[in-house]
Amino acid sequence: MPRWSDIALTALAPAVWGCSYLAITLALPEGHALGIACLRALPAGLLLLLIVRQLPKRPWLGKLLVLGGLNFTLFWSLLNIAAYRLPGGVAATVGAIQPLIVIALARLALSTPIGPRQVLAGFAGLAGVALLVITGDAEMDMIGVLAGLGGALAMAAGSVLTRRWQFPVSALTLTAWQLTAGGVMLVPLAFLVDGGLPPLNPLTLTGLAWLAIPGAALTYWIWFRGLAVIGPSRATLLGFLSPMTAVCLGWIVLGQSLSASQIAGIAVVMASLWLSQTSAAGSQPGPVADQRA
Repeated sequence: MPRWSDIALTALAPAVWGCSYLAITLALPEGHALGIACLRALPAGLLLLLIVRQLPKRPWLGKLLVLGGLNFTLFWSLLNIAAYRLPGGVAATVGAIQPLIVIALARLALSTPIGPRQVLAGFAGLAGVALLVITGDAEMDMIGVLAGLGGALAMAAGSVLTRRWQFPVSALTLTAWQLTAGGVMLVPLAFLVDGGLPPLNPLTLTGLAWLAIPGAALTYWIWFRGLAVIGPSRATLLGFLSPMTAVCLGWIVLGQSLSASQIAGIAVVMASLWLSQTSAAGSQPGPVADQRA
C-alpha cells in the first residue's frame, strides 16, 4: 500500500480543482470556454518549461501529443461543453463515473487487479456526488451527457496511459510537456469555436492566474506524480474531492445553503475515499519510474 503522505499529496490536486469552480464563477466571462482552457494550459506549460529547461526527445513527441490531447485538449473541451449544456449537478455526476472507467482501463492496459472494495468505493463516490450536486429540477441534455461521458473517458485514458508510458523524467517535466502540448492544440479550437480569446481585464487575469498556476501547473505536477506513485485507480478515486470541495466552498464563501442530502453526500464521499485508500488493490506490478521530484 502507498504511503499516506503520498495519498494526501495526491488528494491536494482534486481539492484545488474544486476551488477552480469558484474562480470561474467569480472572475471569468461566459462564452469563452475553450479560450479560457487555452489560457489556462499554455501559459502554465510554458512557465514549467522555463523552470525544467528540458525538451522531449523526438521519439517521445507522438505519445506526448496523445497524452496532452487526452488530458487537456479533449478533456477540458468536452468538460466545458457539458458544463454549458447541463446543470452543474448533472455535469459533475456524469464526470464522476471516471474512476470506474479508470479501474476498467487499468485492468486492460496495466494488468491491475480489480478489487471489490475499489469498485464499491467508485459506486459509493458516484452516489455521494449525486447527493451533493443534483437538484430535483435538473434537466438532461443528450449532447451534454455524451460530452460529459466523453470527457471522463478522455481523462481516464490519459491517466492510465500516463502511467503506462513511463518517461525517464521527473513529474514536473512531464507536466510541462503535457500542458504545453495540450495548450498548443487548444489554440486553433479557441479561435474556431469561441471566435478568439476572452477579453482580458484585471479580474479575468486574476482568475486565469489562479487556474494556470495553482489550478494547472502545480496540481497536475502533483497529479502525474500521484499516478506514478500510488497508481491511476487509487489516484482517480480521490477525484470525488473536487465536487465536494466546490460545494463546501459555495457554502462557506458564497453563502449557499447546505441541505441534509448534501451533508449525507459529503459523508458518503468521505466513506468512499476511506474505502478506496485502505484497499490493497490499485497498485501496478513492475518497476515504476521515479517521478517524485
